[in-house]
Amino acid sequence: MSKRHEGKPTGIKAIRRLVKKHTVRSLRYRERLDRRTHRLAVISVLVLVTGLGYALYWRVCASRYVVTNDAYVAGNLVPLKAQTSGTVVDVRADDTQYVRQGNVLVRLDGLQAQVALEQAEADLADAVREVETLFSRSEELREKLAAKEAMLNRVRRDLSRYRSVAGEGAVSGQQVEDTEYHFRELEADVRQARAELAGADARVQATTPEDNPKVRQAAAALKQAYLSRVRQDIVAPASGYVAKRAILPGDQVKPETPLLAIVPLDYLWIDANFLEDELTHVRPGQPVEITVDLYGSGVVYHGEVLGLAPGTGSVFGLLPPDNATGNYIHIRERVPVRIGLRAEELKAHPLRPGLSALARIDTGSPGRPVLEPLTPLPADAYRTEVYSRQLEGAEALIRDIVRANRRPLAGHLAEAGDPAKHKL
Repeated sequence: MSKRHEGKPTGIKAIRRLVKKHTVRSLRYRERLDRRTHRLAVISVLVLVTGLGYALYWRVCASRYVVTNDAYVAGNLVPLKAQTSGTVVDVRADDTQYVRQGNVLVRLDGLQAQVALEQAEADLADAVREVETLFSRSEELREKLAAKEAMLNRVRRDLSRYRSVAGEGAVSGQQVEDTEYHFRELEADVRQARAELAGADARVQATTPEDNPKVRQAAAALKQAYLSRVRQDIVAPASGYVAKRAILPGDQVKPETPLLAIVPLDYLWIDANFLEDELTHVRPGQPVEITVDLYGSGVVYHGEVLGLAPGTGSVFGLLPPDNATGNYIHIRERVPVRIGLRAEELKAHPLRPGLSALARIDTGSPGRPVLEPLTPLPADAYRTEVYSRQLEGAEALIRDIVRANRRPLAGHLAEAGDPAKHKL
């Protein structure tokens, strides 16, 4: 009995211990659950705040920008081609070398051109002498006509006098007939002389030896030969860096043979290809931030939209698309956008055509209408003066040849007019 008594409290204690243990576990679980719920609530609030903040940022700031990495540095590649035939004897430029406008880059042998020039000089001298002969012939015929007309007038007077005294017997009838026959002969001679003079004058009429068509034709041939001789020295049409040199001494070239290319690096731009639905608010004049892979994100170029291409890239491709064949797949096209760069930034961080870039346009700026591009036309980027004076020596040479083959006395010039206004 006593033993049973002693066991009861022991069972109660065990139950109490179990209840207490279970209670402690429940409290701990509840605490963990509360902490987890708190964390989830905090995370949810953070996510919500972040989402709202990003939405606000996108609405206010980010939505105004359009970005593409389908952008590349572009520039002018000036091709240098032969303008005449010849053999290359000297190449004075190589790839990556900087050359200035007017520098002689390639020289041809020039032997054939020199021979052709000498032949043209001889042809011009011969033409001048031939034209001088035409003027002399015209003067000679004019003098003969004057002599025949004078004789005709004298015979006309004699015939009139003979007829007036023939009735009085002062002259015989035979003498009158002979005079009449001689008068008719002289009339025919005068008509023939006038016809010959008209034919001779037609070849020199309203001209001088300097501007006669035959002389001008020979002078034009001499200019062409002179130009071919001068262009044996091939000069740089623009300043820039040499690329794609394709010739060596000994090569035979002819007109339009590619020799090399010149790349001016002081005038470059960005061609950025945007999807068509990204261009809704893109306008000329809007600011652009550009980074290139060459320098990374640490160097940012600041440019502006110059203009949008008048068509998508596919339209100007070698094979434009034809969507009327029945097999149509809708593809979002890209439109090239030209972006100008600042000269001072290009000078500080030089670029090369073809480099990859990332362009970011701020469409929040108003800009200009799409149909009013800002693409500039630099004063010297599309102009060269190296060919403008290549014929100066030819003009002087022609004048010397004409002067050397003229007659010492040229009385016909007074009739034809002042030759100074007909200078070649």
